Amino acid sequence: MRNVLSAQDISIVFGGLCAVSRFSCDLLEGELVGLIGPNGAGKTTVFNMLSGIYRPTEGKIIFQDRADSSHNLHRLESHAITNAGVARTFQNIRLFKDLSVLDNVRVAFHKSLGYGPLGAVFRSRAYEAQEKNVLEKALELLAIFGIDAKAQEKASNLPYGEQRKLEIVRALATNPSLLLLDEPAAGMNPQETKALMELIAFIRSRFSLTIMLIEHDMNLVMGICERLVVLDYGKIIAQGLPQDIRKDPVVIQAYLGTEA
Repeated sequence: MRNVLSAQDISIVFGGLCAVSRFSCDLLEGELVGLIGPNGAGKTTVFNMLSGIYRPTEGKIIFQDRADSSHNLHRLESHAITNAGVARTFQNIRLFKDLSVLDNVRVAFHKSLGYGPLGAVFRSRAYEAQEKNVLEKALELLAIFGIDAKAQEKASNLPYGEQRKLEIVRALATNPSLLLLDEPAAGMNPQETKALMELIAFIRSRFSLTIMLIEHDMNLVMGICERLVVLDYGKIIAQGLPQDIRKDPVVIQAYLGTEA
């Protein structure tokens, strides 16, 4: 299997404080990998570097085993990284809460549309055809996630678990090959978390994705991830199979505790 993403000794320094130090990780095509560790370990900071919100102080991030400038993610702005094929969700849900569920998804499709401002103003044939296609694809995605019946509702009116689903739908609308999920089970009850585990496994298969997720719910992590990367104080302290990580004395002391 080829590398979808290779983070090579990436570090970031804020005001003299090294938040992440020499983080290296290869994500293989089709993998589902968990990034775990205590609060403040640097997990979201890693995601922010992979998605272009932060630029690494040093190191490289290579996407899809290609060294050309369009795949050197450490040099790109976040919108260019999205265009390259990396999508993410956030720990705190980020939706256009005053827009409808459907319009939240339609907005995410617009990066790939080819008509210009004049085409939109005068409703050219290209505009009409592409907008019709976007509408069909958005409704199809919502149907896959079981929220198409609420397409015209305000996003803010959705229950919490469905807002989480909608955020994932928006990410998928950008047509990624790599999906980064930042604490997707945050705020969910055990029943919702179990349903989320099934959903994540489904979307990896359905959309042929590589997925990396940050999560504190160890039942979810151990239940669906094929490999784990453990951070503590901005440094990797372990990488490996879930069953090995569970028994690693360094990880137990730093994070999991004796009950893991």
